[in-house]
Amino acid sequence: MPSAKNKPSFVIEVEPRYLPEESDPAVRRWVFAYTIRITNNGTMAATLRSRHWVITNSDGQRQEVRGRGVVGEEPYIPPGTSFRYSSAAVLETPVGSMHGDYEFEVDGGGEPLTVPIPVFSLSVPNLVH
Repeated sequence: MPSAKNKPSFVIEVEPRYLPEESDPAVRRWVFAYTIRITNNGTMAATLRSRHWVITNSDGQRQEVRGRGVVGEEPYIPPGTSFRYSSAAVLETPVGSMHGDYEFEVDGGGEPLTVPIPVFSLSVPNLVH
């Protein structure tokens, strides 16, 4: 079992962007892409096994998404490396937010490691002047 000094330490960075070409406000459809970079600043490798997202629109509607890995992969992330992927979310409002967590299996066994994904905003640019 990894000790406190000998474990992965992840930094999650998110870059959201609005996709006007995929959106159709007339039918309440706003599409947002997001690119996530997961960096392992720790001393042990880990495999991302699952994800959990909470997606909330500005009407307060909340959707939860759970699944294996990300974008069809269960990436192995050694110390000092990053994994980057892009995905998308569809909202019924032009503003919303996402947050959640990833669950990792750490080399050497032990309990799964849950890493929070900080909340980030999804919003149409220049919506509020």
